[in-house]
Amino acid sequence: MKSFLSLYFANLFLIIGTSLLTTYLALYLGQHGTSTLWIGLMTSCYYLGLLLGAKLGYRLIKSVGHIRTFAASTAAVIACVAAHGVSDNIYIWLALRLCVGLGMMCNYMVLESWLNEQAAPESRGRVFSFYMITSYLGTILGQFALAEFPELGYAPLFLVCMALAIGIIPISITRRIHPKPLKPIQVSLFDYFKKVPQSMTAVHFAGIINGSFYGLAPTFAKLSGFSSSEIAIFMSATILAGLLAQWPMGMLSDRVRRSVLLRSNAVAICLVSLALFILPISQTLAFVLTFMFGLFAFTLYPLSSALANSRVEDEERVGVSSALLVAFGAGAALGSTANAQIMSYFGHQALYASLATLTVLMYLLLTFINSKQKVEQPEPSDYVVGTSDVTNSPLAATMDPRIEETTAHDQMLVVDEVDDEYEENNDTPNQNPLQGDLFKDRQSDT
Repeated sequence: MKSFLSLYFANLFLIIGTSLLTTYLALYLGQHGTSTLWIGLMTSCYYLGLLLGAKLGYRLIKSVGHIRTFAASTAAVIACVAAHGVSDNIYIWLALRLCVGLGMMCNYMVLESWLNEQAAPESRGRVFSFYMITSYLGTILGQFALAEFPELGYAPLFLVCMALAIGIIPISITRRIHPKPLKPIQVSLFDYFKKVPQSMTAVHFAGIINGSFYGLAPTFAKLSGFSSSEIAIFMSATILAGLLAQWPMGMLSDRVRRSVLLRSNAVAICLVSLALFILPISQTLAFVLTFMFGLFAFTLYPLSSALANSRVEDEERVGVSSALLVAFGAGAALGSTANAQIMSYFGHQALYASLATLTVLMYLLLTFINSKQKVEQPEPSDYVVGTSDVTNSPLAATMDPRIEETTAHDQMLVVDEVDDEYEENNDTPNQNPLQGDLFKDRQSDT
């Protein structure tokens, strides 16, 4: 893990800034009476930017390299964050969130393709889990930083800019070996759905779940009667659970099939979401349940990524990272808007009823895909035994249980006589590797 410290620190400060900005915007709009629909659209624009930024990120990395792409994209994000303080027009903010999503997509592609390319296959789960730990630690720090500014003025925006600027430093001065130059790829998003269908399906649902949580959970907590500090604790408890789960889940994923873990997580998320929807919500119960929610919801993405990267070649790392992020962003953009509408019609607790329904669908799809892949695997009857040096050798007779020992012994003696005659005619020692001590041992056994 020490080899990737510069990448981890860059990601840490990057997430501190973006998580602080996401929660700040949701609470700021809610404080000024903006409807839930607009708050959901704000989150959707961010993830739409992630969706559209895949090709931009690939072209930038291919043309100027990983480090320059990271620096340029982060600088653009900082400019967009500062622009939030210039005007509070909702349409301008929607456009800014789209641009922030574009820049962050480029950054995520840099970090994740770099990690996946240089991580050993047997430790990829742990490497990626530590990357996710820094992500959730940064999110927690961002939530606690926002709790210090209950009036929601411009100070949080200054903190966002500071954190993003600091994030450029570690990766700009790293001595880590740079990733290999990118080769042109012709694989489309739909090709990756064919190549790694379980990963793409799971990460799409992870986008819906995580995007809905980040965009709408503050509104859910506020409508449940929580104060600003209690909302920060609610969010932080969920994200802390995701942080604590990364390392154990990463180690577990290196030993247990990741497809099984993805389905298990879906079942756990469904049960917790149903509890949040059905049970009367008190502060203590809400904190416990949302902690359990974070344990499983925030490990879906790293499990999906590790599963996908175990099935592709090195030159496809950037491509698969962008495909995963696109699928995640598409799910988050769709989920935030749809669940915002559901909350508007059926109440704030309907958020978790929707998430429970989605996890049931996710489990069924993953089970179907997994069973289909097993059917497509060749059966033992599909293999044809071919000839080899051993099957052409007289020694094969001694290994065949259908041949009696005396018959095998006679066959070996015949070969021995032929070899002796060959030596007499050619005046050369016997070079047959099947004679000698090995044959004597087998004679003594019979």
